[in-house]
Amino acid sequence: MPLFDSNNIQSVVLHRVGNKATEEGFVLSQKPLQLTEQLQDLLIRYFLTPFKVEEYYHLADDENIEFNEVYRRCANIFADPDALMEESQLLARHLYNASTHANIKGGELFVVYFHDCQLGGEVMDAVGLFKSENKESFMKVQHGNEEWSAQAGDESAMADYHLEVHQGINPAKLDKGAIIFNSEAEKGFIVSAIDATNRSTDAAYWKDTFLHLRQREDEYYNTNTEMQAYKKFVTDALPQQFEDVSRADQADMLNRCSNYFKQNDNFDLQTFAEEVIAQPEVIDSFKEYREQYQQENDIQMPESYDISDDAVKKQSRAYKSVIKLDRNFHIYVHGDRQLIEQGEDERGKFYKVYYNEES
Repeated sequence: MPLFDSNNIQSVVLHRVGNKATEEGFVLSQKPLQLTEQLQDLLIRYFLTPFKVEEYYHLADDENIEFNEVYRRCANIFADPDALMEESQLLARHLYNASTHANIKGGELFVVYFHDCQLGGEVMDAVGLFKSENKESFMKVQHGNEEWSAQAGDESAMADYHLEVHQGINPAKLDKGAIIFNSEAEKGFIVSAIDATNRSTDAAYWKDTFLHLRQREDEYYNTNTEMQAYKKFVTDALPQQFEDVSRADQADMLNRCSNYFKQNDNFDLQTFAEEVIAQPEVIDSFKEYREQYQQENDIQMPESYDISDDAVKKQSRAYKSVIKLDRNFHIYVHGDRQLIEQGEDERGKFYKVYYNEES
């Protein structure tokens, strides 16, 4: 995870960017924000708290990385940090031109220059792009002139109070963010990005249109891709090739896969196949499916790599081994496949489950 504190903030510029489709326009700042120590501490928490997962990207372009607008602006800032103001204005214009979907909300764009940050044990500078879209109401307490009691020794005071309602940014809820690190420039810089608001395909302008990201091929990418491919193999391809594969068998195979990734630091395809799949004909089927998966998705899946714990945690949430029986029962399979049997009698289909203790 990147290591920052408030001392890493060198400069912050703030612009207002609206929705281009509704011609809201944009308002550009002419000078950096003047920050107190208290504001810096608040901003660093606002900017960085949502970045909790070791998932990284590269800025990309279908033809040449130099055509990526965010890449060009950040490269210019890294080359000359004093150019932050001018380049941040161009970034705000670029974001406005990308804000053409009806669901996109206008908001404030913070462009931040961080110096001497740590990422993977290396020290480097970074550019932060953070957008606030949603405002929240908060109450401010106001009071008039106080009148002290005339009684000797009385510490109380009299005042007229009233409340005012204001709209503002919740520093605990960043809507969109991207941190572009000055590393791997030839590949499009290392980028960490979040989008906490727009999750639909049509409105995913932050990562797709504005930043134009491609996932970085590292241990997180490899682990995440492998577990996704294996799950699709078990749930989609395997039942079509082997008619005797039951839901309990599928649940068992997913459990064994999840345990393999949790218990090992490194992935090796042959070891994985022997320990998790075991059956030679199913191993051959998986390897063939794996090759097809790479071709269809235009990706590369190495046969050995370091396992990412963050990716395992993410995929484990999707590896729910559940057998759904009509609308009456759900069977969660967590362990030994031999303790569950499937059959059929005059009353219908059934599962038989063996156990030692009930809780």
